[in-house]
Amino acid sequence: MQSKATTVDQYLASLPEDRRAAISAVRAVIRENLDKNYEEGIQYGMIGYYVPHKVFPAGYHCDPKQPLPFAALASQKNHMAVYLMGVYGQPEQEKWFRDAWAKTGKKLDMGKSCVRFKKLEDVALDVLGETIRRTPAKAYIAHYESVIRPPEKKKSPAAAKSKPAAKKTVAKKPAAKKTVAKKRA
Repeated sequence: MQSKATTVDQYLASLPEDRRAAISAVRAVIRENLDKNYEEGIQYGMIGYYVPHKVFPAGYHCDPKQPLPFAALASQKNHMAVYLMGVYGQPEQEKWFRDAWAKTGKKLDMGKSCVRFKKLEDVALDVLGETIRRTPAKAYIAHYESVIRPPEKKKSPAAAKSKPAAKKTVAKKPAAKKTVAKKRA
C-alpha cells in the first residue's frame, strides 16, 4: 500500500496511532544503526533508506533516477513491514539474520526481503539494529555491483590475439503438423 506522502513526517502523520508508534520505534532503531552514507526519505511510497546519488551516482539499475534502495519501512493493509535489501541475495547475511532472530524466541514472518509484523512486540529490535549496522554503504555498494555487473573474465594473451569465435546458430525445429480429424457424415 503506497502512501502519497512526500516526507517522512507526512507518512507518519497519516498512520493510525498504534501503527505510528510501532513504525516510529522501528525507525528509531534503524536510524541509530544506519551508516552515515545512507539517507532517509520517501521512496516507492514508503519510508526508505538508500544510498544517495552523491555516494553512488549510478543509482538503482531498475530506475537510475532513484537512489540505490537499502531498507524500507511501511504500513501495509494487513501488517507492517521492514524491507532489508542488505539481507536479500546474500545467503551468509540471511543465515546470520534468521539464526539471530530465532535465538530471540520471536516468530519470524519473512519473505525474500521483508519482515512482516502486526505489533512492535513481534520485532526483534536488537537483531534488526545489528542487521542495519552490519552493512555499511560501501560494503553494500560493493556487493550490489558484484551482482549487477559481474567482473569480466580475463582472456589469456593467446586468446586475445586470436579471431573472435563465430556466433553459434541454433537450428529451429520444424513446426509440428496439426492433424485434423475428418468429420463423418
